[in-house]
Amino acid sequence: MKKIIALILAAIMVMGLLAACGPAGSTESTGGAQGGESQGSAAYDYDAIPDTMTADDGKYAIAFVTDVGQLKDKSFNQGTWEGVKRYATENNKSYKYYQPANGSEATDDDRFTAMKAAVDSGAEIVICAGFLQETALRRAATTYPDTKFVFIDGYPIADDAGNNLTNIAPISFQEEQAGYLVGYAAVKEGFTKLGFSGGGGGTNPACCRYGYGFVQGAQAAAAEMGVNVEMRYSWQYGADFSASGELQTMLNGWYTAGTEVVYSCGGQMCQSAFAAAAANDGYVIGVDVDQSGDSDTVITSAMKGLRESVMFACEKFYAGSWDDLGGVSTVLGAKDDAVGMPTAAESWKLNNYTVAEYETLMGKLKDGSLVVDADYEAGLKDENFPNVSLSIE
Repeated sequence: MKKIIALILAAIMVMGLLAACGPAGSTESTGGAQGGESQGSAAYDYDAIPDTMTADDGKYAIAFVTDVGQLKDKSFNQGTWEGVKRYATENNKSYKYYQPANGSEATDDDRFTAMKAAVDSGAEIVICAGFLQETALRRAATTYPDTKFVFIDGYPIADDAGNNLTNIAPISFQEEQAGYLVGYAAVKEGFTKLGFSGGGGGTNPACCRYGYGFVQGAQAAAAEMGVNVEMRYSWQYGADFSASGELQTMLNGWYTAGTEVVYSCGGQMCQSAFAAAAANDGYVIGVDVDQSGDSDTVITSAMKGLRESVMFACEKFYAGSWDDLGGVSTVLGAKDDAVGMPTAAESWKLNNYTVAEYETLMGKLKDGSLVVDADYEAGLKDENFPNVSLSIE
């Protein structure tokens, strides 16, 4: 299965690769979404594809319903949207995005209304980003059984009878692996005062996995080097994944008190992290996509294959192979080249930790000799991290 997926993806894209999601269901299949930017391939100009287009017949075949935050959040929404635009453009399909009303205060009714608008406008497949879409997706998939829905950062959704809805394709990622990679890299680079600022208020499973992996990676590197690391770990001011003065003030305080680098994990929250780091000669680790071009403060990013997973799902749908995805959980990780760090020369800002060392670590994740724990609810305890002094705020 994985080989087939890899071949499909290689055929449909130039290789190129971060919050919002839930646990995988009990029925699982594994697919692949090649994260080529992590391998340093040429960047694709997604900005060259317009965000809006006019279909001659007024119908839009591929729709995107955003998560909270802005479409161009330089993170989760944007990465997913770029996958929609690219697949549609390269395959001569019409496309349109829909943002639920009321922004960060959007309700399940707001999300369903956006999905309904997409279907009413001719959508054949609707890409929905973020775990907050669950309730609206259940209603939409039941109301429109002939329409296919892709649940990014999702999990199987059952109907009232307890059967998984087969017109929903849930795709999620092993964010704990991506978090591990950047936590390990930060400590190997020489940082001993770290920060993690997460989105979703601690209820977002994807962000939780990112953060838990970050602590594990820092612990592993610290133990190897025989050093101790301090880490501030907070969900404050990140409930709606937005930048804010309060968040920037908190992070400014961290940097002033000695924090050297902050892993900012949650959509537009990165803007507050960039500003605080720039004001204090600090550094930031980005999330979901390569954020090195968004701020000089970014030294690396924990990436997942948002664009590629969307393109993969659309390819399966239009190839008549939806049954491979519908109603089952597709979970993507290092073995599928779906998580990683950017290694292109313009993105690699680390001086002491090398690309070769990173690739060795990735190899261990791929072959299974290194396993990163995903059970953040049970595992985030001081006794599990003897070399990391955790300050959970």
